Amino acid sequence: MTTAHSTPQPQPVTPEPLWRPDADRVAGARITRFQSWAAEHHGAPAAVPGDPETSYAALHRWSVEELPAFWKALTEWFDVRFSAPYETVLADSAMPGAEWFPGAKLNYAEHALRTAEDPARADDPALLHVDEEHEPRPVTWRELRRQVGSLSAELRRLGVGPGDRVSGYLPNVPEAVVALLATAAVGAVWTSCAPDFGARSVLDRFQQVEPAVLFTVDGYRYGGKEHDRSETVAELRRELPSLRAVVHVPLLGTPAPEGMLEWSALTGSEDSEPVFEQLPFAHPLWVLYSSGTTGLPKAIVQSQGGILLEHLKQLGLHCDTGPGDRFFWYTSTGWMMWNFLISGLLTGCTVVTYDGSPGHPDMNAQWNVAARTGTTFFGTSAAYIMACGKADIHPGRDLDLSRVKCVATTGSPLPPDGFRWIHDEISHDMWIASVSGGTDVCSCFAGAVPTLPVHTGELQAPSLATDLQSWDPQGKPLTDEVGELVVTRPMPSMPIHFWNDPDGSRYRDSYFEMFPGVWRHGDWITLTGRNTVVIHGRSDSTLNRQGVRMGSADIYEAVERLPEIRESLVIGVEQADGGYWMPLFVHLAQGAELDDALRDRIKRTIREGLSPRHVPDEIIRIDGVPHTLTGKRLEVPVKRLLQGTRLDKAVNPGSVDDVELLRFYERLAQERNG
Repeated sequence: MTTAHSTPQPQPVTPEPLWRPDADRVAGARITRFQSWAAEHHGAPAAVPGDPETSYAALHRWSVEELPAFWKALTEWFDVRFSAPYETVLADSAMPGAEWFPGAKLNYAEHALRTAEDPARADDPALLHVDEEHEPRPVTWRELRRQVGSLSAELRRLGVGPGDRVSGYLPNVPEAVVALLATAAVGAVWTSCAPDFGARSVLDRFQQVEPAVLFTVDGYRYGGKEHDRSETVAELRRELPSLRAVVHVPLLGTPAPEGMLEWSALTGSEDSEPVFEQLPFAHPLWVLYSSGTTGLPKAIVQSQGGILLEHLKQLGLHCDTGPGDRFFWYTSTGWMMWNFLISGLLTGCTVVTYDGSPGHPDMNAQWNVAARTGTTFFGTSAAYIMACGKADIHPGRDLDLSRVKCVATTGSPLPPDGFRWIHDEISHDMWIASVSGGTDVCSCFAGAVPTLPVHTGELQAPSLATDLQSWDPQGKPLTDEVGELVVTRPMPSMPIHFWNDPDGSRYRDSYFEMFPGVWRHGDWITLTGRNTVVIHGRSDSTLNRQGVRMGSADIYEAVERLPEIRESLVIGVEQADGGYWMPLFVHLAQGAELDDALRDRIKRTIREGLSPRHVPDEIIRIDGVPHTLTGKRLEVPVKRLLQGTRLDKAVNPGSVDDVELLRFYERLAQERNG
């Protein structure tokens, strides 16, 4: 990865890519066909024959400079059904508060279920569900539409209508998909948490939005074990007084507790055709939550129309999915990638849902899912890819992954070693898409482009209609230098608001405080002169030594190549006396010892591979790296703890995977500060 320096570094001549799509793949990509059509009908630049890089750069420039023309073209290309016409595409482009498609009415769930209307495809699988015990179980488009029709009718009978909130305490199972789509069909607002979240974490989220209905499981299976959730469900029922109904999904086979409704009773109607409430473009679709490491999680509200358009763009053009594809992403319902996964239905592909451990019974687990389902687009986390490399598995050799055309990763930057592992161990002819976006937009700022080459350690390009830039602190755009990730023009899926933020102040403070009117996301980014992108990690946890900044992701990529290091955490702590302390915490592989020889190797790796200024002051062994519930390293809360902040002030305990791991840093700060 690129390192930040105080002066721009000379860039090498265009490096040789790890992979380049062949001419047939470029010609057959949906984005290629879209560009030709948009050039003919909407004034987009025509593709340059034989030069997909120049073609994409021109299309991207047009999509950013002519936002209304691009989004109008996209709605026509994907045949978006507006039951009431829009007055204009973009009535107000100011951020926050951009106004998209005023006057338009539509419904997200109607579009997600359109394939069921095609008699030739109604009995194809809309979903393929896999758990740790069974072979793939299909849910056809016809059956999915029937269940959504039945459940949405029951929700209406319960008095649930537009604007009401419906919550799910569910794993990644077909029932969760049905509940989301039924909620959207009636115009209610969906929100979900995974069942590995404890009661406090769930209540911190659901109490903010006061749901009318709660869908919940009796428990779930993970890592070969059953995990009962009945006590947690009882607590949720007690602590959510807004509930009119609680629906029991018997994943472990238990009967519904008294006062709860049975899932089968609500979805059993055989002749319920769904009725899709026609809603304004900006009507809320769902609430997602930030990691919420301090205070309550931000309750991020996104719109029916904004998500529909943004996900059609990402899944149809960038991920190149459509009928015949099988789309998998390892995720839980507590992470925005689940919502993104389910939107695969919009393009008519089969969505693969997996409920289970990512590494049970071994690290081949996710690759097994791909092999058993015929997955064509395989999404996972960068951490899983790196763990596969350390586990010395060989999925491409041992499993039939011949249908996989793309391996995509997110959650954190994919290190160069991860690119090389996929190339070597899955296929030499593999499109590798490291993507980066955020819960805040439920989409990608940069990542997958099927027509572009893949360069090791880099994201292929900024996404269409995303005016992605790298800025210095004064707001000057940078090329080939590290700066703040900003988006200077609106995206339809940006939040319409935060829940319980009546004056919009929390929303503005989150993204628009540093550069008024410009979205600052909080990541360090390099935009290269070749229009590729490198993500360096969170800018609020940047390592800044003598004015030289570096993203923590660069350190992790270097250190975690060492076989003795399972995971690491690096923190830069500004001290009261003006000093700067930079410890590196390491979680060791089984059997490894942190002796002087390993310390020296770690320091040498950083000094020679990255920067002598960023050699840590101390290397300290830990029992494990603390993460948010969605798997992100808790850099900022740990930094606050090391600066002397009390644990209850530095972090919301309900937002982390193991609060006990944080007590180590609290004790360390006390010891250091006397």
